[in-house]
Amino acid sequence: MSIAIAIMGLFSMSAYNVSIRQKEMSIRKVLGASVSQLFIQLNKPFLRILMLANLIALPLAYLLVDRWLSSFAYRITVHWWMFAVAGFFALLIALFTVSYQSARAARANPVDSLKEA
Repeated sequence: MSIAIAIMGLFSMSAYNVSIRQKEMSIRKVLGASVSQLFIQLNKPFLRILMLANLIALPLAYLLVDRWLSSFAYRITVHWWMFAVAGFFALLIALFTVSYQSARAARANPVDSLKEA
């Protein structure tokens, strides 16, 4: 449930970001930017924030979980790759969520958004 709510929030943030930057992306497209360049331009801020969040949260979570599990008589070992896989899947889900809005904005006809001035 919390993952679905987070995905909806990320989707709405990307939709808002695309709506604000629509004219900028249209001008870039008219001046010769490719769809892939526009796609990267729209996805870069979200991926930077998520990578920074993972760099802060994953080591901290590893240390806290390892310390918590060490207090039990029958304990399991926690490996670093478990947290790396979770971080990778979080980045992948976020990329798919933001990519829908970015691809739609990058493929849009620039005349439509520039005509609304």
